[in-house]
Amino acid sequence: MPEERSLYLFASVLSAAIFGVEVCPVQVEADVSNGLPSFIMVGFPSAQVKEAQERVRTALKNNGYQFPPKRITVNFAPADMKKEGAGFDVPVAAAVLAAFEMISPQVVSRVMMAGEIGLDGEIHGISGILPIVLCARSLGSRFCVVPYENLKEGRLIRDVPVAGVKNLRELVECLKNPEPYLKREIQEEIPSIINTDMGMDFSDIEGQEGAKRAAEIAVSGFHNLLLIGPPGTGKTMLARRLPTIMPGLGFEEKLELTRIYSIAGLLSREHPLIDERPFRSPHHTSTPQAIAGGGRNPRPGEITLAHKGVLFLDEMPEFSRKSLEILRQQLEDKEIHLSRAAGTYVFPASFMLAAAMNPCPCGYYPDLNRCTCTAGEITHYMGKISRPLLDRIDISTEVPPVSFSQLHCGRKGENSAAIRKRVEKEIHRDGGSRNCGHPADDRRRLRTVCGITGKHFRAASICSAAGGSLQPRVGMCKAFGQGISASGIRLSADSVQNTAAQRSLHRSSRSVRH
Repeated sequence: MPEERSLYLFASVLSAAIFGVEVCPVQVEADVSNGLPSFIMVGFPSAQVKEAQERVRTALKNNGYQFPPKRITVNFAPADMKKEGAGFDVPVAAAVLAAFEMISPQVVSRVMMAGEIGLDGEIHGISGILPIVLCARSLGSRFCVVPYENLKEGRLIRDVPVAGVKNLRELVECLKNPEPYLKREIQEEIPSIINTDMGMDFSDIEGQEGAKRAAEIAVSGFHNLLLIGPPGTGKTMLARRLPTIMPGLGFEEKLELTRIYSIAGLLSREHPLIDERPFRSPHHTSTPQAIAGGGRNPRPGEITLAHKGVLFLDEMPEFSRKSLEILRQQLEDKEIHLSRAAGTYVFPASFMLAAAMNPCPCGYYPDLNRCTCTAGEITHYMGKISRPLLDRIDISTEVPPVSFSQLHCGRKGENSAAIRKRVEKEIHRDGGSRNCGHPADDRRRLRTVCGITGKHFRAASICSAAGGSLQPRVGMCKAFGQGISASGIRLSADSVQNTAAQRSLHRSSRSVRH
């Protein structure tokens, strides 16, 4: 009987694979049998996972674990999903050790493992540890074994025992006697930090009271915001301070954000908990895949990384049309679906869109003394942003130049803490229904919060019939108990041509005077 066991040895270890932002449990099975000495991996492993056989074999040899020449077969179940990443090194090593009975197969039962192994046996950190630990909690695992570098991240989940190991020797010791490793470096509570500690505050902005008021209203209702104005008026400065007036995150929201950033590999080893609302500002050369997310095994893009926070598009017309139009559906659905041959991936995308743009290519329209753009150039520049996308921007406000007297008046504006208190009070007054991230398709809430009467429609009709240079799109928003009018400005072709004619006449008269 013992002789038969030596011929057919088997062990199974629990691990997990990440697909998008979801986690699927994977059983790493190892079988040792007589036959031509080999190390075979099956179960739809990627080329990166197949490399684990050389890493694991060399690491075990360099740490004194000698195996008889046998046929080793490692299977990743279920076999219908492709396995990616280097996180399967540790479960493969544990399964092989258990299959050769160097450790008891019982000690690896219901233990979640993940990590990368170096050729010297050192275990290195990987991305995606937090969702793997969450998966272990849902499966009822006894405990988790993760790289020591990821220990703080793993212990963010309080009700799951997590052990951190540095090398193969510690891995074997931990599986045989886990208690000392489960008590290693008890995680302390990480204090919540608000963005104002980063040195950015609304009190830094001189003037621009109208734009600051529009920003406050936008944050209170999680409305999308467009800032229009010439260069140097503080559009980017104001947008970067939007997270400092947003309400704080709850613990579940922090875990949700940390999970996304863990999968993206953007977490800090020292402070893994994301306790601030994200602010993402991609460059205007970013591709649609970088904005939406993608890849062979799709990873979060800028839209998902801005979840629960702000996605800021500086110089909005300079983005490619495809990169801008990809935002249209996500602004409505609050999630993004990416379809690949292997399946459909769903990423969260509940963000506040903030954008900044100049009114014309040179940036100085309608200042006729400084603007050098023709009517066609202005029309082409404004046409880079489609009407369907503009319709999804709730508040559009002008950011005019600030005069010298306003800059040196010596009066300090409100700080972010005071504005944030008003925002939180308004959200609390509304019963939390406008909490950041809620979709804006609740008809009953729209009637209550954004009620529009016949008087408002008549005012909009009068503005449209006047045929002036500006055509306002008026949306009344009740905020802080007051009726606030937010005008989204559109330039008509006739007004652009009239302005061009005025500019030509102005230049002619100026040349005559000279």
